[in-house]
Amino acid sequence: MYTVKEIFYTLQGEGAQSGRAAVFCRFSGCNLWSGREEDRSSADCQFCDTDFVGTDGLNGGKYASSAALADEVEKQWGSNVNARRYVVCTGGEPLLQLDRDLVAAFHGRGFEVAIETNGTLSVPEGVDWVCVSPKGTTPVQVKSGDELKLVYPQNDLDPSRFLSWNFDHFFIQPKDGMEIEVNTQLAIQFCKEHPQWRLGIQAHKVIGVD
Repeated sequence: MYTVKEIFYTLQGEGAQSGRAAVFCRFSGCNLWSGREEDRSSADCQFCDTDFVGTDGLNGGKYASSAALADEVEKQWGSNVNARRYVVCTGGEPLLQLDRDLVAAFHGRGFEVAIETNGTLSVPEGVDWVCVSPKGTTPVQVKSGDELKLVYPQNDLDPSRFLSWNFDHFFIQPKDGMEIEVNTQLAIQFCKEHPQWRLGIQAHKVIGVD
């Protein structure tokens, strides 16, 4: 059984795959925050800007099998049969639910499988693109992958500690919220002073794409 908040076809708005057509499969639940505002101040991650609670989003629900969920993702991709199919598994925390059976089911329908994870849980075999976004001082298990995306600034979190990890791309992404303009300038300055990092922008918010 897979509990899913929403499934929708859009463009990837962040990171090295920004601008690419994708089906987003957003799983319900997270291990660093309940998703309830009353719990935010005591959560391990206090700045999440995503609703991942329940199953009431577009095409959300409880899917009884990996085949059923993969079928819905394929349905949302539509008739673009000649394009490289791409599904982004996100959340919440997708690795609470994503398993080898579901990865295989996506592959069986021709999808390249990506995850966006906080890195605290192990990645099942077969995932094609791994994006890790560390949160605070929470211990991270996944120290290799395709891109590391660090929301910035975070208290007591020095970005330099991640540069020895085995990722192809390192992004600094301004923390959203009331101080987004200040945080953007801080992120720009940081990347200028530390060119190992690239500035990551949530382009989907800029252009108004879900």
